[in-house]
Amino acid sequence: NLNVTLEKMDSALSSSDISALIGLQGALKFNGGGHLNHTLFWDLESAIKESFGDFEKLKTEMSAKTVAVQGSGWGWLGYNKSTGRLEIATCANQDPLEATTGLAPLLGIDVWEHAYYVDY
Repeated sequence: NLNVTLEKMDSALSSSDISALIGLQGALKFNGGGHLNHTLFWDLESAIKESFGDFEKLKTEMSAKTVAVQGSGWGWLGYNKSTGRLEIATCANQDPLEATTGLAPLLGIDVWEHAYYVDY
């Protein structure tokens, strides 16, 4: 449990028990890492709801924009640092998302023709 580990770390820190602090690193990494990793899911869920309404609307919009790419390119879910919202964008060929739109890439769908081959 992260809270138990943090309490033990506070106690070790206040008593300058460096050995105890070092000994708690594994518990901190495991429990703290689990908390951070799962928080990403909840933050993403909130961002999807704020930007699209729900996950189904995100999928519908992303699918529609991505399949509309003529020829080769990419469909992207990106983060707009200015607005703090998620956006869907497409890029032709191998044009990079951030350099061409300013969006930070979160998820990309390759729509180059080779992406559809079962066997190469």
